[in-house]
Amino acid sequence: MISICQSDALIEGGLGIRFPVTAGSDDAVGFVIRYAGAVHAYLNRCAHVPVELDWNPGEFLESSGLYIMCATHGAIYEPETGHCSGGPCRGARLRKIHVTESDGMIYWHPDDYIQPVIA
Repeated sequence: MISICQSDALIEGGLGIRFPVTAGSDDAVGFVIRYAGAVHAYLNRCAHVPVELDWNPGEFLESSGLYIMCATHGAIYEPETGHCSGGPCRGARLRKIHVTESDGMIYWHPDDYIQPVIA
């Protein structure tokens, strides 16, 4: 597991925190948000066209705070599942990154596709 941030740095419905990852063989960015009291992390890549989602760094939620929204296409994703519920990629989903929260810290866990940045 790899630390992202302290738990108190991630505010419910507030800015997400970006972190570097390797997706396949490409440098990429993951992000974590706090929604409904839990932490959720995804690859920062729209399911429609591979562009980053945030409007400005860390701004992933749309104005109501209920959905993650792609700044480029307006696709909306459910924060708890990454499922696209509206927009050009309806039915697709964001690539989930496994995260845990313990001892006041948030950590991400590599998998077969999402790995630490290659130095």
